[in-house]
Amino acid sequence: MTADPQRRSIQVAHLLEVVVDLHHFREHMPSGGIALLPWRGRSAFLVAGARQASGENKTPRLPEDVIATLLKWSLKYISVFSTDILAARTELAALQQRQRRLIAEDSRFSEAIRRQRRLGRLVSYLDQIRASGRGVPIWTSVHNGVTRTDAATGAETPPINAHLIHLHIGIDAQAEPPEHVLLRKATRQLVHDAVTVIGTETGGMDTVISIDPDTDQAWRPRFDAKMLLVEERMLQAACYIVCAYLTGMRDAEVQAMRAGCLDVQRSEDGLIERYRIRSTVYKRPDVRGQTERWITIEPVAKAISVLERLTEHIRRRRGGDTLWRMLDDGRSSKDHISAEIVRQLNAFRDYLNAQFGSPETPIIPLGPDSKPWRITTRQFRRTVAWHIANRPFGTVAGMIQYKHASIAAYEGYAGSSRSGFRTEVERERALGQLDDVLSYFERHRAGEVLIGPAAARVSSELQQAVDNLGPLPGHIADPARVHTMLAHLARTLYIGVLSDCFFNPATALCLNGKTERNAPAMAHCHPDRCPNSCVTSRHRPTWQRSADEVRILL
Repeated sequence: MTADPQRRSIQVAHLLEVVVDLHHFREHMPSGGIALLPWRGRSAFLVAGARQASGENKTPRLPEDVIATLLKWSLKYISVFSTDILAARTELAALQQRQRRLIAEDSRFSEAIRRQRRLGRLVSYLDQIRASGRGVPIWTSVHNGVTRTDAATGAETPPINAHLIHLHIGIDAQAEPPEHVLLRKATRQLVHDAVTVIGTETGGMDTVISIDPDTDQAWRPRFDAKMLLVEERMLQAACYIVCAYLTGMRDAEVQAMRAGCLDVQRSEDGLIERYRIRSTVYKRPDVRGQTERWITIEPVAKAISVLERLTEHIRRRRGGDTLWRMLDDGRSSKDHISAEIVRQLNAFRDYLNAQFGSPETPIIPLGPDSKPWRITTRQFRRTVAWHIANRPFGTVAGMIQYKHASIAAYEGYAGSSRSGFRTEVERERALGQLDDVLSYFERHRAGEVLIGPAAARVSSELQQAVDNLGPLPGHIADPARVHTMLAHLARTLYIGVLSDCFFNPATALCLNGKTERNAPAMAHCHPDRCPNSCVTSRHRPTWQRSADEVRILL
């Protein structure tokens, strides 16, 4: 390939990718393809000496506690909070329609009669909230630095929510500023008298707030128009996190989704067989992109359904069928969220910390530098690829297992050469195996005793590395040197739930004598008997739980 001096390194890289594809598709080829991972998982661009502009390999992974918490709260927003947010949007739309209808009806009368009609509607509105045991609405938070002092308690609170009152009684204060209920003496006095009698209520909209199953309390106060928009943007960020993380799609592919992109296939008895997403791949062949389908799991399907309802009023008013729209369309000249999503994701992180956490115990854990972890769109793809490759049996955000995401992601789109996802998983597996064997090395130096059939062999290999490197106690050995010396162990290391496997097909009990496989069948693992099995202190809690369950059953 390199004999031709006219051939550029990037052309060589594209040719080498054929070799990588022969490895990835080996199980689907009659000839078996290539069993060994070419160039130990390094990309074809790196092997060819070509510069790869994407730079995805340098993207930091989201720490496990960060992504687990982000995904947990994103799923809560989608499954619990979204019902209230969407209902509040429906209520607000009905109030706006009613306001327009009342204004149109009043326009047929003289100014004096219009004011009389509005005064009557204000009295009726205040009587209604008094009868229902509620207070005069105030804003959820202070806007533009304007506050009010509560006459009963002397506390500083947000101002009275005149906007909501205007919606109910049919006044457009922007078109007719003198008609503002708090500017006209008669209406202002009515409102202040009502506050004295029945007090105030935060938000003021009628939508009932759901109970958070984790706290058994309402998850927020009632909505007002401004906080509804804030919560809609938080829900949009939650939908993005679920879609981007649990599919492995790139940002451009996520944001190319359109209304109706979700296809649910059902079996003859009506049970759901699988979910498919239709979107556009922007990778290599054509800058215009190509339509592809992604196999996905139920939480992603739920997120897309919520997103379609969330943006329905925007798409109906402004046209177009793309799903990732600017929700505050009255103040933004942009139609699509585009790069704004990064700012929105980090705003979601800060909002969770502010609303549900405290400065001492933030909801989203801090990064290694004790600062809030900065979220970018590329981190989701790399993080899920690493977990699928190295912790396939790990669970995140409840009972979602990375093995489930892996099975879905490898069907259809993600298994294609255009996506590059399978290549990324293989690369992350190689990197993760090196990191895991370095952890073995450090724990061995700290005195951890391994058990299991492979313990003696692995401990001997680790001790040889310690003797050869000779690091002083308390000092960290050069990771690059450790990687080099223990690379042969890393290539065979597979992390498991009950034990880790230093895989050797010739002795693997899980293969039942079949030596053509190049990875263990973890579902058939015999961790107490297999010569490849190594048990560490990390596995002890799982063994202990299993033993306790057996005692209870006995």
